[in-house]
Amino acid sequence: MFDIKAIRNDPDLFDASLKKRGEKPSSKKILQLDGERRKLIEELEKIKAERNSTSNLFGASKNKNNDVNLDELRQKISHQKINISKLEEKVRTVEESLYSILVNLPNVLNEEVPIGADERDNKEISKSGVIKDFGFQPLEHFEVNAAKHGLNFKDAATVSGSRFVFLSGAMALLHRALTQFMLNTHINDNSLEEFWSPILVKESSMIGTGQLPKFEHDSYKTSEGLWLIPTAEVPLTNIGRNKIYDASELPKRMTSATQCFRSEAGSAGKDTTGIIRQHQFEKVEMVTYCIFEEGLKELERMTDCAEKILKKLKIPYRKILLCSGDTGFGAKKTYDIEVWLPGQNAYREISSCSLCGDFQSRRINIRYKEQRDSKPEFVSTLNGSGLAVGRCLVAVIENYQNANGSIEIPETLRPYTMNYSEIDENGVLK
Repeated sequence: MFDIKAIRNDPDLFDASLKKRGEKPSSKKILQLDGERRKLIEELEKIKAERNSTSNLFGASKNKNNDVNLDELRQKISHQKINISKLEEKVRTVEESLYSILVNLPNVLNEEVPIGADERDNKEISKSGVIKDFGFQPLEHFEVNAAKHGLNFKDAATVSGSRFVFLSGAMALLHRALTQFMLNTHINDNSLEEFWSPILVKESSMIGTGQLPKFEHDSYKTSEGLWLIPTAEVPLTNIGRNKIYDASELPKRMTSATQCFRSEAGSAGKDTTGIIRQHQFEKVEMVTYCIFEEGLKELERMTDCAEKILKKLKIPYRKILLCSGDTGFGAKKTYDIEVWLPGQNAYREISSCSLCGDFQSRRINIRYKEQRDSKPEFVSTLNGSGLAVGRCLVAVIENYQNANGSIEIPETLRPYTMNYSEIDENGVLK
């Protein structure tokens, strides 16, 4: 959520950030409701103090023979209780109105984020790797013979519908190998702590990370009220709910491989063939809590962790700084990693690494203390894909395809594929 004090101190800055995202200014309505709430709370506390004073007088007078009219005191206390109840209801109403505005507003952008409307205004930061000259027309992943034997869309459509797939044989092995390779790299090289995470979470957890209420249409909800996670960002970030960490425990860097679920409600007609955009997919996620001032430094580190996977796989990619109009709802600043797909002759997103500042930690109440007796402060949270496994499988298929329809297995993956080095044109491991 937001620091109301910061909005009070500089409402123009808050509105300027909203404007960069194409949103309407909201500080005037927020501060109006905030003023009403503070006034009502002040009045409520005053009446409660009067009620306490009257109750004390009533209690003391019951034990004494004096001229105090106990019936009048009883009546006064009764009226005070009624007034307190009415004021409490008014406070709740105003707070609900204030919350309904704040919970639907995106994070305040970092000053380094370029202004722009959409992905066309994003800024390329760097490129890595050499784009291969195949000497033939490279195919898309679902056209390569070696892959076609292990990508079963027909049976998946029968069982589950569109945007699902069965992976079998060499494709299932390669997918599993990528997951294990990513996790081992993050644990051993990047010093992240591995977690095995729930994939069903409470609604409060989805609200905490900003998926709800904004993106309810893109998520799956069970009949029991639990939600299927769209990313392991949700459970990992909520681990810190209502906790106060010692500063010496930070940064807390985590990783988890999970199944993820998205309805892709706004993606009709996009990537309808292949496994680029699925309702169910696997992703290795990274989440960090850190001291607030170290957020930007941790963002660079997290992005480097994601890049390291592609460097080890020797697959070309580029690093993109998202503009204001393309930066996600909960993010202050985001880098996208886009992998080169020769079959599409295009770069496609394979990771987003985002600094969220205190946007999520205020919703979830994740704090830390510099000293034992110091005031708790909100942590900065960060999240990033490290990487989307299915899209990485696509990248391996397309970048390591051969003219005869076979696929070379990247050398760095071979310890995870029982030392097989190739998938032939018939889908057989060699």
